[in-house]
This record gives sequence, structure tokens and C-alpha cells, in this order.
Amino acid sequence: MTHLWVRAETRPNEQRVGLTPDGAAQLVARGIAVTVEDSPTRILPLEPYRAAGCTIAPAGSWPRAPAEAIIFGLKELPDDGTPLPHRHIMFGHAFKGQHAGRRLLDRFRAGGGTLYDLEYLVDAAGRRVAAFGYWAGYAGAAVSLKAWAAQHRGEICPAVDTWPDKAALLSDLEADLAGIPERPRAIVIGALGRVGTGAADLCSAMGVTPTSWDIAETAQGGPFPEILAHEIFLNCILARPGTPVFVPETALTAERRLRVVGDVACDPDSDYNPVPVYSAATTWDRPVTRVHEHPPLDVMAIDNLPSLLPKESSEDYAAQLLPSLMGLDRLDQGVWARAEATFNENMEEEV
Repeated sequence: MTHLWVRAETRPNEQRVGLTPDGAAQLVARGIAVTVEDSPTRILPLEPYRAAGCTIAPAGSWPRAPAEAIIFGLKELPDDGTPLPHRHIMFGHAFKGQHAGRRLLDRFRAGGGTLYDLEYLVDAAGRRVAAFGYWAGYAGAAVSLKAWAAQHRGEICPAVDTWPDKAALLSDLEADLAGIPERPRAIVIGALGRVGTGAADLCSAMGVTPTSWDIAETAQGGPFPEILAHEIFLNCILARPGTPVFVPETALTAERRLRVVGDVACDPDSDYNPVPVYSAATTWDRPVTRVHEHPPLDVMAIDNLPSLLPKESSEDYAAQLLPSLMGLDRLDQGVWARAEATFNENMEEEV
């Protein structure tokens, strides 16, 4: 029998999960055994999983799971160097030359296990079957708007934390914006993608009508003075060769209305960073980096934005992923076969 083991997440500030109780019930009905570890932080409660027919296991017990179990989590494992004999489903961040990724592949090599990387679960056309992009854009736009509101109070954006749900986020933003007579102008680049759609939806929900740009508007490669004419710029395009520079260093001292850059894509280490006015990601404790004082320019570049809305992020992502999980009894086909082939290719390259 196929056995899926949902482990507890160990990364700080991580409350998301990739399988809901309803999804677990559907897997059980299909004949797939599901074990769910207890977790003190998971946004979804444990008892509905039990009611769905799941076996409950202690947090962190996955290394002792049966050999045939497929271990499922979202974020990275503890980096303790132990061999990994199981098959794992997770975001491994191991196929782009990352140092931690090389160590992870060494652990799979030592244990004989397999990584089905969630980033590389793709359909026949090469499109990812599940992604958190929409909620990254939504939360990123929210924090950027909070940063703009903080400037109006003569402050830098304070620390942020998880919102229990979208309604709580919107209520919090309404309180931040209370007393400010006008909403800012915002421009979203990458507006037709998942990330950009989420960013634009947050703006609209808060009475900010976004200027929406995508490939057609950026094809000429810049410069883009229109960006400097908006108070908030939300970058929702990943850095890659050919990506234009949207906010160059010269923008810091140029005449501009721009006050907040929300780099939702967050690629400060890339040679193709389209916002080269900052060099490191920001954090929940320090959501923005002030890169210029007069007039102020703050950059928001948090790299785990969907975790700020763990409930909606979990439910949306789990719904996208469930059709693939329903095929776990056919690992030699479809998305799973493609993911395993990607893993094997990268293991060969590391040798």
C-alpha cells in the first residue's frame, strides 16, 4: 500500500501544510495510507486529520517511518548530515548549485533515497502543477503598503507576523491607512502571472487601483520613468537573463514619487536582479531596508511571504497539489516520473 507521511515543519515561522484534512480523506478513500505528525505550529488543527482516517505520529518521528513511506513536507529538513533513505516530497532548493543543496543531495546519495522536488513537479508542458505565487504577491503587496503607511507616520515599517486569515490582514491594513487622505499609486510588473495577480488583487481590495504591466509593457528594456511616477512599485518577475533593470541605482537620487519597492520576486543575489538598489533579503523582524533617506525609499524583499498567510496559502496550494498526490500509487508516470528524472540528472551532475 502507498503510504504518505506528512511531517511537522521545523523552520521558524512556518505554519503551512501541503495537505488538508479533506485532501487526506480523499487519499485514504483511494487506498493510500496517510500518517500526519502532530505539530505545535501547523495552521490546521490535528483532529480533523484523525477524523479523515489518518494515523497520528509524534512530531519529528519521520526518520523512523517505514522504509516504503513517502515523507511529505514543504520546507527544508534539519541540516544534520544524516543519510536519507526515504523518498521525500519537499522544496529541496538543491538543483541550482546552492551549498545547502549540495549537502542535501549528498545525504540522499548516502541513504539511497529520492527527492521529488515540489518546484520541479511539472505537467507535460513544463508548467508547475502547484505554486504559492498568488499569496506571495498578496502578502508582499500588503507589507509594501504597510511600509508606505509607516512612512506617513515618520516611521520605518515595524515587524510583521502571521495573520490568521485574509480578513485579519485587510483589517490590519485599514487601521494602518486610517487618517491618510489619499491612497498611493502602485505599479505591478508581472501582472498577468500568479504573483502579480495576487499583488494586484490586494491593491484593489485596499482601494489602490494598480497600473498593471507585463511582457508587452517591458519589452523595450527600459528605462522606465513611469515606475518613478508611482509611490509603490511591486516587482513580480523572477530575475533571469534578459530581465530589464526596473529601478537602477540612479533612481535613488532622481526626481521621483517612488517611496516603496516591493520586490516580491526577491532575487538580490542574482546577476540579473532587476532592482539593484539593495543586496540582501529582508525579514519579518525588519521587513524593509531603507536605501535612501531624503526622500525615503524602502525596499521590501521578504523571501517567505506566503507564510504570512498560512491558512489561505495552505488551502490553495493543497488544492492545486492534490490531483498529483492522488497519483502517488503511480510514481513511474506523469509528474512524479518527471520529478524523479530531474533528481537523477542532478545527482549525476554532482558526482
